[in-house]
Amino acid sequence: MIHGARIGTWAALLFAGAALAGDMYKWQDEDGLWHFSDKPPSDNGQAFDTFVTQGEPRQMITARRAGHRHEPEHYFFNRYGGDAEVELSLAEASNIIADPPLPASFVLPGQAEQPLVRLRAADPAQGFSYRLSYRAMPGPPKTDLPDDLDYYPPFARGEAYPISQGLDDDATHKDGASQYAVDIAMPLGTPILAARAGVIMDVEENYHGEGRQEAKYLTRANHVRILHDDGSMAVYAHLQANSVRVAPGMRVPTGFWIANSGNSGYSSGPHLHFVVQLNVGMALESLPFRFRLPTGGLMDPDRPQLLEGVLAGPPNPAASPASH
Repeated sequence: MIHGARIGTWAALLFAGAALAGDMYKWQDEDGLWHFSDKPPSDNGQAFDTFVTQGEPRQMITARRAGHRHEPEHYFFNRYGGDAEVELSLAEASNIIADPPLPASFVLPGQAEQPLVRLRAADPAQGFSYRLSYRAMPGPPKTDLPDDLDYYPPFARGEAYPISQGLDDDATHKDGASQYAVDIAMPLGTPILAARAGVIMDVEENYHGEGRQEAKYLTRANHVRILHDDGSMAVYAHLQANSVRVAPGMRVPTGFWIANSGNSGYSSGPHLHFVVQLNVGMALESLPFRFRLPTGGLMDPDRPQLLEGVLAGPPNPAASPASH
């Protein structure tokens, strides 16, 4: 998505923040006053009601304008846990010089802010105006395929679940970002394990609804994205609300319990959507991969078939509450 704003010598560049989402609590105190909070009352004996608020997808790259009116500088903050690519361009420009020249692409480190461009008048005696646009993509830019595309099944040893939609099946996986995704049918609340070690890029766990009738659900699937050392990223989607156990910037080993399976977003039934992606030319491209088998062999998940777990799972999932 391209974000932009018209900037003159007097205006500021503003970007909307994320809307609140998740569980909210409501209770009435002894004086009859109603309280609303994202945390339950501290008094354990206080009766309260719980309700859910739905928010919009968060903006992971945000911008602010600084510097002098005659020489503005634009800073960009990367909320992802790892590298992201930002492409800047001048959609409109009058009497402007950009340093560095635009269009240009930049790699922003995870959870960091950097100044990316400074602008000034080409003729200082004249006024100037411009409209700065940007696109952002998670992950470092890559052009070569990773050497290793073999992954562990993202659930515990001793469990087996059917692949309901295999690689390159365009029943619902129709674009480049999901062409080589697989859907694994499994019960709600199944512990989901990291199929490979890496850094948590971003998480979403506050969506409670699901359905296939409304387009809004296309962007409302709870998920965890993990960046691997080779630049590839695994996405685990349709997770159970409020079940994510990791946070952006956290490094997790293979087999780490990251969340529970669910049915959130554009979904017709409980399952895990698993896909491996690269940032190629400012676009997310999915990659064909293989699953490791308990016997030591490899499976091509290209069709509906039974998938068996390999990794050691949590010792007692029901007794271990989710934590961040």
